[in-house]
Amino acid sequence: MARSRFTFNKQVVKKVVNEAAGKVEAKISTLLNGMSSEFAGRPVEEIKPVLQSRWRAAVGGSITDPELSEYAARIAAGETFDVKVNVR
Repeated sequence: MARSRFTFNKQVVKKVVNEAAGKVEAKISTLLNGMSSEFAGRPVEEIKPVLQSRWRAAVGGSITDPELSEYAARIAAGETFDVKVNVR
């Protein structure tokens, strides 16, 4: 059986990962800030299902407690968001 060698440029991989993280940061920040403008002053329990639905549509996957409740409370308070994705 033949063996193949695989090599990659770590700097290129890091660049691609950081670009992807930047796109995710922008999507989440846009989502949360838009909801903050729309739902400021509204009850957290009203915000949570909308946030969960919009999160799934924008980012994929789901957001669950405690993050769901935390973000909904911050949205209700009218806070602005500057999301940072930590890439290790």
